[in-house]
Amino acid sequence: MEIVVIGAGVVGVTTAWQLACDGHQVSVLERREGPGLETSFANGGQISTSHALPWSSPAVPGQMMRWLGRADAPLKIRWHADREQMAWSLRFLRECLPTRHLRNAGHSLRLALLSRQELGRIREEAGIQNDHREKGILCVFTDEKAFAHGREAAAFMADRDVRQEILLGEEVLRIEPSLQYAEGIVGGVYSPDDQSGDAYLFTSQLAADAQKRGVTFYYDVDVRGLKQEGARLAGVSTSKGLLKADAVVLCAGSYSARLVKPLGIDLPVYPVKGYSVTLPVTNPEAAPEVSLTDEVRKIVISRLGNRLRAAGTAEITGHDTEMNDTRARAVLDGLLALFPKAGDPNKAEFWTGLRPMTPDGPPVIGATPIENLFMNTGHGTLGWTMATGSAKLLSEVIGGEAPSIDLEGLSLARY
Repeated sequence: MEIVVIGAGVVGVTTAWQLACDGHQVSVLERREGPGLETSFANGGQISTSHALPWSSPAVPGQMMRWLGRADAPLKIRWHADREQMAWSLRFLRECLPTRHLRNAGHSLRLALLSRQELGRIREEAGIQNDHREKGILCVFTDEKAFAHGREAAAFMADRDVRQEILLGEEVLRIEPSLQYAEGIVGGVYSPDDQSGDAYLFTSQLAADAQKRGVTFYYDVDVRGLKQEGARLAGVSTSKGLLKADAVVLCAGSYSARLVKPLGIDLPVYPVKGYSVTLPVTNPEAAPEVSLTDEVRKIVISRLGNRLRAAGTAEITGHDTEMNDTRARAVLDGLLALFPKAGDPNKAEFWTGLRPMTPDGPPVIGATPIENLFMNTGHGTLGWTMATGSAKLLSEVIGGEAPSIDLEGLSLARY
């Protein structure tokens, strides 16, 4: 089957690779000059299977009220005259109800566990080297109330046979001794089976391997629309002409909703801007070996070879990709609060990008009302965590196989 994949981020490239392995003839369309240059480029590096809980949680509405007026708030909404932003925000708040949050968390966790299993297989088959670490993720807390929520989340995971360890006070130093320079840590939750690595290196190396398997990549190509004929798509209209296909897979991240809206499909995927900072490690003994999450500051930190990467914050402001110095600096300050002696802040490299978020958390995977159009998009902050499992599920749907996990809560039909 001739298949066109739209988007060459970590999700699109992994999807194309898997489809090629299944024997399909695959082409990938990407508007940037190479793979992995948007959401996948400088993310936090975590493969956070044990922390795959949706952002839409019962605690969020109260946190948003407390953060009002703060330029460096972990979650900030910049209101526009944008009907899609309003509709998405209302849906997001509805998903914060406890019963909905728990349901969505279950769907996300199943996909994340499948992805962890698939990641090892793909890394081995493609021979990928991407500063990968299998040393777990340590969540640290500087607030007792947040720590209580963390223990509740750990209990949820324990009920689903996900290993996590509760750490009190200085017990966190047993897992990560370099936290000795941080102040105010009241406890932590350690997930030993989680991993970290450079998502961009993974994406670019997997794209190279996919080319060896016959995948054709078209870079610097703008997708202008999806050409529909009856109940099917005839192909994809691009800046370089019409590309015909037997099937089209939408992996266009934050731009996915725009492409299917003219087809009458309501896809509630909205961009949420995040920031990251990368420092060279100048003092290895003061830099972490495990990946960390600061649940109060809402940042994640990963050691990527001789670099230290921190990422976080959420800014709901449409497709704006302008760098906000205050918010970028807040991520750096959070990193330095935990690891003040690890790297050189004068050599900090800042980055901002858009995360494609659904209001309930899990991505959208599978078929659509148009019989040869499929979706694999809306992974939010967890694209790196869920990419490999998502690609496997999508390939199973296209191939007519029984999916590895139940697609309930992941398909477009849930909306």
